[in-house]
Amino acid sequence: MTELLHAATADDYVATMRATVDAVAHRFRTTTRPFSGASLEHLQELVDAVDLDGPGQGTAAAVREVDELVVRHAVWYHDPAYLAHLNCPVALPAVAAEAVLAAVNTSVDTYDQSGIGTLVERRLVAWTAGRLGFPAGGGVFTSGGTQSNLQGVLLAREHARADVPGLRAEDLVVLATASSHFSVQTAARLVGLAPDAVRLVPTDEDGRMRADALAIALRHVERDGRHAMAVVATAGTTDRGCVDPLAAIADVCDAHDVWLHVDAAYGCGLLVSPTRRHLLDGVERARSVTVDFHKAFFQPVSSSAFVVRHAADLRLLAHHHDYLNPEDADEPNQVDVSLQTTRRFDALKLWTTLRALGPDRLGELWDATIDLAVGVHALLADDPDLRLLARTDLSTVLFRYQPDGLDDARADALVAPVRRALLASGRAVVARTVLDGRPCLKLTLLDPTTALADVRHVLELVRRTAADTLADAQPLAEVTP
Repeated sequence: MTELLHAATADDYVATMRATVDAVAHRFRTTTRPFSGASLEHLQELVDAVDLDGPGQGTAAAVREVDELVVRHAVWYHDPAYLAHLNCPVALPAVAAEAVLAAVNTSVDTYDQSGIGTLVERRLVAWTAGRLGFPAGGGVFTSGGTQSNLQGVLLAREHARADVPGLRAEDLVVLATASSHFSVQTAARLVGLAPDAVRLVPTDEDGRMRADALAIALRHVERDGRHAMAVVATAGTTDRGCVDPLAAIADVCDAHDVWLHVDAAYGCGLLVSPTRRHLLDGVERARSVTVDFHKAFFQPVSSSAFVVRHAADLRLLAHHHDYLNPEDADEPNQVDVSLQTTRRFDALKLWTTLRALGPDRLGELWDATIDLAVGVHALLADDPDLRLLARTDLSTVLFRYQPDGLDDARADALVAPVRRALLASGRAVVARTVLDGRPCLKLTLLDPTTALADVRHVLELVRRTAADTLADAQPLAEVTP
């Protein structure tokens, strides 16, 4: 057989990779907008037309098909008109590492499947823990923030049960805010907590958890005869990009002896920021932290980690199996601390990036995205048609088209069609969300090479599209009884 990657097919591997890289590079050079603009119906037809039960057509033909079918219609995060979600362009050294880990196919669940891969991951976890202020920390790479938050909630549950024997699942409470990531609610369900287990703590006007309100909420939990097993603070809320007051929250958690988990999936870039690291002050007092390198460190998906202040806490989740990771093993096995068994060597991407660029350069790139958001906020503050709706600590922009004289209802009604029209045209990709009960448009700036002029161009597209949509709807509105 010659289909698999072996010594005998090394030359075929070179030819295949060269053709693939050349095709992707051509797309990077020639693609001029973030999306092809193809309709959902057309894309569905293209996918459905492929005969997956037919005879193989050979690697070269399959790669050409991928280029025409998938790469041509991809959403391009590196394009300056892609400003929608928490997706970033990727660091070149990480892409090189991705090729290595895919070909070697290391699984870092046990040492005898990974060798040095386990040691590289553990070193990177220790490096991250050091940046967080956890000198005795530990952790593991995960698939993303959702899995990391799940592990944080699960570990907090196990800690509560070990600390207070006899606790029932229905007794346990998690405190978060309405700005917390939805994965907190999902995690509470997955670990078997009651439907009302997640209680929402009031926030300030920018969506940050209020430490004083947290103290009151914890007293209410005690009054109700339940047990607060965790507080989830957020360092970089998804919509507003705001950081909770971590030090003040830690004070409250310490006073009530409650596990503090910090979801820093978005804000973890502050760990290497040369100017804004202070926004994470207090994170060193958390018991566990989520970090997403595939957001703020410009890594290909997936590259995330779950990190704890005390490595010994991870033993609460350990399971040992004779065939895989026996308890008397004298080798380090990451499956001991992971929710996954088979697991990609995603740590190699961050390792290669740090060695190529250094953390200071990554911090400069991260700061550039926040500086860009500052500039966009200033633009919108004086704009006659586009209204800025919220402040941010990081790189989000919440706004809508609402010139003087346009009432709230009509401004609300424009949000969805404007986003759809821009996506359908392929000219720009922006997101939408709801802020204080009202729809708005959202930009998430995660490309340090994007210029203020690029964002200004997208804002002009929004302005023109909204005005055209409003004009098209006006005659109908005038004749409607």
